[in-house]
Amino acid sequence: MWRRSILRSFFAHRVTEELPREAGQALDPRFRGSLQLRHVDTGSCNGCELEIASAMAPHYDAGRYGVRLVASPRHGDGLLVTGVVTKNMSVPLAKTLEATPKPRIVVACGDCAINGGVFAGAYGIEANLDELVEVDVRIPGCPPHPAAIVGALRGITGR
Repeated sequence: MWRRSILRSFFAHRVTEELPREAGQALDPRFRGSLQLRHVDTGSCNGCELEIASAMAPHYDAGRYGVRLVASPRHGDGLLVTGVVTKNMSVPLAKTLEATPKPRIVVACGDCAINGGVFAGAYGIEANLDELVEVDVRIPGCPPHPAAIVGALRGITGR
């Protein structure tokens, strides 16, 4: 049984596709090669979090392209924001963004972070992420596929 799974791993196809632009052309040359992101959940259903965990796990392995999640915004190059910004999370988001050193990048992951998704117009929503902070990269989907997350983050690092 274990021999079959080992053999299968040798013949597995790669999970990610080639970058649409030439390798080495990062979104911002300051983030070329390595990107440390602080994840901020501003009020999501946790669907995006599951997909981010899958993107960072060994199958999709965003780490091989230089992407890591960090525990503190002071250690990060930017923010990976999921969920629609609720009234209770607008101030913590602003404080987290303020604690992130410049130059920084903000990645909106999922439809809720981009335009409110299914929660748009609800009473507990402060605003869309675009209205509060300047978003550099948007990853659409509800939730976005891990390959889409890895592809967008590869576009930032240029790897």
